[in-house]
Parts: sequence; C-alpha cells; structure tokens
Amino acid sequence: MKKYIIAQNDANQRLDKFVLKVVKNLPSNLLYKYIRLKRIKVNAKKSEISYRLVEGDIVELYINDEFFEEKENTFFTAPASIDVLFEDENLLLVDKKPGLVVHEDDEGTADNLIARIQHYLFDKGEYIPESENSFVPALCNRIDRNTGGIVIAAKNAEALRILNEKIKAREIKKCYLCIVHGRMEQKSGTLEGYLSKNEDENKVYIKSERTEGGLAIKTKYHVLYEAGELSLLEIELITGRTHQIRAHFASIGHPLLGDGKYGSNAANKRYGYKYQALYAYKVTFSFKTDAGILNYLKGKTFEIEDIWFAKDIYAGEIRKK
Repeated sequence: MKKYIIAQNDANQRLDKFVLKVVKNLPSNLLYKYIRLKRIKVNAKKSEISYRLVEGDIVELYINDEFFEEKENTFFTAPASIDVLFEDENLLLVDKKPGLVVHEDDEGTADNLIARIQHYLFDKGEYIPESENSFVPALCNRIDRNTGGIVIAAKNAEALRILNEKIKAREIKKCYLCIVHGRMEQKSGTLEGYLSKNEDENKVYIKSERTEGGLAIKTKYHVLYEAGELSLLEIELITGRTHQIRAHFASIGHPLLGDGKYGSNAANKRYGYKYQALYAYKVTFSFKTDAGILNYLKGKTFEIEDIWFAKDIYAGEIRKK
C-alpha cells in the first residue's frame, strides 16, 4: 500500500487524474475497477472517481508495486541556463532561442526548454521533485524549434490551471515579429483560412475553403517596414495552430525569410539566414474574467526588444549574397 497526503499542488484535481499521474503504468480500466473494489480510498473511505481532492486528503492505493515507476529526474542532463524575461513566485517568462526544442522530441533530445527550466528551479530550491506527488513545472505554450520568443512556464498547479484557461479563452495576447519575402498588397489585415496537418510530413497545408479535418485559422498582421523585396511584419495570432504563421503567409506567396520548410531554400540562401525570421516577441495578459492568484498580471505587457532580424532590416544590413 502506498499513501499520499494531498499537498497544495495536488488539490482541486479529480481523483482519477491524480492516480494516473502517480501510477503511470496503471491501465485506466484497472483504475476504475480498483476504485470500485475500494483498493483506492480517500480518507480511508470509498470515493467517486470524479471527487476533487482537497489539501490534506489522504489517498491510499492498494495497488501492486509493478504499476509504479521510480521518479527519474532527467532534467539534470540539461543545463540550467535560461534567459528570463520575467519571474515571480507563480510563473516564468522565458526567451527561448532558435534551435532549442521546448519538450523532449521523438529523437529523445534531453536538452530542451522545460528540462532547463526544471533544472533552473531545482538549483534555486523552488522545485524539489521528492516533495511533489503529481506536479512538475510545465509550459503553457509552445514554439517551434527554429522559432524564438516568449514561452510561459507555470511554477505551481494553480498558476498552470489559470494560464491554460486564459490561453484557451484567448485572454493572453501573443504577438510576433517576422520578415516575409515580397511586399504585402495591403499594409494591414486579417488572413483567414483552414489548416490541415499532415503528420507523416510534419507539415500543415492551408486552404481557403473548409476541408475534412481542417481547422479555422485567423492571422492578423501589420506591415512595420519594407526594404527591397522584404517586409517586416507584426503578427497577432487570433488562433494558434501548428506552423500557422509560416504556412499562412507562404500560402499567399509571402513565405518567411529563412524558412526552408514552407519557403524556398534557394531564395533564403541568398540572404544567409540559418533560422526563419520569426520571433514571439510580446505577450499581453488581457484578462477579461477573474484570474485568481494571477489577477495582478491583468493589463501587463512583456516584450523582447532586441530581435536580431528586426535590427538588421532597419539598419539595412540584410543583403543578397
């Protein structure tokens, strides 16, 4: 029998969700059977699977040891170095550099952003894995490997829940800077379309009309500067889909500078850009409803000011080779 005392980071989640986090190898059909047979109890009593745990509850699991797995702190293999834009007791805003993946990928890349963040918080004494039953610091948004910019990480379960809700409700505004090939006919506007993902190719396709499985997308843009055959744009994501900005502008004939997947390697090679000129440079917490412990962030904007490709185009330093 294993016993867990529900801590602050475990509270307010359903019993079944908690058990599946602490007993990772337990099949869901056995979970429900064990609850029915009273092999999973809360405060020494049978409980419903939908019961929401309260701090101080005692969860007892009469489950074979084979279903438990030892906690492995794999984040130690990643460096603890991150570029912090903002930090307090609830969250981190990190400036992720191009080339770094946010999570461990299919290739098992140990050096990833969330591992770095966990290592960083461990070194500060703010994340002690042994004292946590089910929570680990987690990312609230993702950015492609070769895109840079602001990634939000939650330090506690309550902050994670609120941030995920606010992102889903579009109460956190994310803006990007990018350089596209060519000049836009209209200097500002909102692109609309339908995005379909091809998992085998790890690529998305944009259509003007809805197709089976296609997701509606909206991309708002404003031209900030033009130089020769290139344009610097500010983008506001109304929807946030995989590769949305890159694929959307490529679909109208304006692929991003440096983007080989959706653009032309030959065209990019002339400028010598290693990564796509795309950066998630600004986040605004535009809460419209109560944000609990994060209410103090309402109306606040955080911005990365030093974006290399923006500096280049303003300074006239982007040249064809």
